[in-house]
Amino acid sequence: MMKKFKLAIATLALSAGFGAAVCASDLPDLQGRTVVAVTENAYAPLNFANPKTGEGIGWEYDAFNEIAKRLNLKVDWRLASWDTMIEAVRQGQFDVGMDGININEEREKQIDFTDPYMTSEMFMLVRADENRFKSTKAFASDPELLIGAQPGTTNFYTAVYAVLDGDENNKRIRLFETFGASVMGLHSGDVDMVLMDATSAAGYMGASPNSFKVVGSSVWSEDFGFILTPGSDLREPINAALAAMHEDGTIDRLNQKWFVDYKY
Repeated sequence: MMKKFKLAIATLALSAGFGAAVCASDLPDLQGRTVVAVTENAYAPLNFANPKTGEGIGWEYDAFNEIAKRLNLKVDWRLASWDTMIEAVRQGQFDVGMDGININEEREKQIDFTDPYMTSEMFMLVRADENRFKSTKAFASDPELLIGAQPGTTNFYTAVYAVLDGDENNKRIRLFETFGASVMGLHSGDVDMVLMDATSAAGYMGASPNSFKVVGSSVWSEDFGFILTPGSDLREPINAALAAMHEDGTIDRLNQKWFVDYKY
């Protein structure tokens, strides 16, 4: 199950839209400019802390470091909480942000997005011994079942509008300060289900294969993009680098590394 699920994610990641083929020699040289990049280190396998060293690692780290190498940029990595990240990038405190941030119209009013670097689907993550429901309809029909979510995230709004009744104050949604805390709440039995994109679900199942499983079909589909300060001159160079990485197989190799081969 885990192997097939991770392979499915790698396939989904390839469906993100890229522009025309770009050769590495065609990419702009940004002259060693320093770019301040921010993430949260709480969204495996996209970004998380190496449990042995504490170093930030993951798909997004590798992808953006490769982009920087191709564009002759230096990356100054910073950490910030999810709830402050978008506004901080909007204000220019950071040049670029990443945290599995899905592209939507509301966010596009606040910040600029790059082209999508990944398309992922959202699923229901449950405890490994869960047998009370296998669909969102079955979940919604049982008033005793609870969802864990981080406020203001796609996971939260999907729980409200795609699973429950559209009431953002529904008592069946238990809020947690961080995404990881909601998964801990699922593990401990405080909630019965957490919605998450397939990439993150694979990470948690890989880290604790006897604790979690995915049930049902895809609940939602979304595109992820890097976020930029409005009007940023980095947008086109980053898009060009992403297109080149797709064309030469680098994106494929990152998907294989983090969604198939990585040992949690």
